[in-house]
Amino acid sequence: MAIPQAYDRKNDLETILVQRTLRSGQSVSYDGNVVILGDVNPGAQVTATGDVIVMGVMRGIVHAGAGGNDSAVVIAFRLRPTQLRIANHISRPPDDDNVDPEQAEIARVRDGVITIEAFPPGGER
Repeated sequence: MAIPQAYDRKNDLETILVQRTLRSGQSVSYDGNVVILGDVNPGAQVTATGDVIVMGVMRGIVHAGAGGNDSAVVIAFRLRPTQLRIANHISRPPDDDNVDPEQAEIARVRDGVITIEAFPPGGER
């Protein structure tokens, strides 16, 4: 299986693997990429200078590209963060966001704005 074009890239950053769900009050901060095997609950926070990948639901605060890296991405099975930041760009979900995606989602900066789309594009779970 080929890696989808949306994430077919390399970076020279180290990656940390967190094998647990993050609960309210817990945080992970890392100079590199962060992969979480679990959910990130409201009140929890993830900060990385690289990408953030959540193999679960992202409901807390997430900041990818914390050192100003506009090419960083956030990928999760479901993106419902209370706040989403990539580099110096900040976003939050709309108040009426009740849609459950049928596949994973990716957030990235395009033309200076954070966009969220299906991941992989055109793929199925």
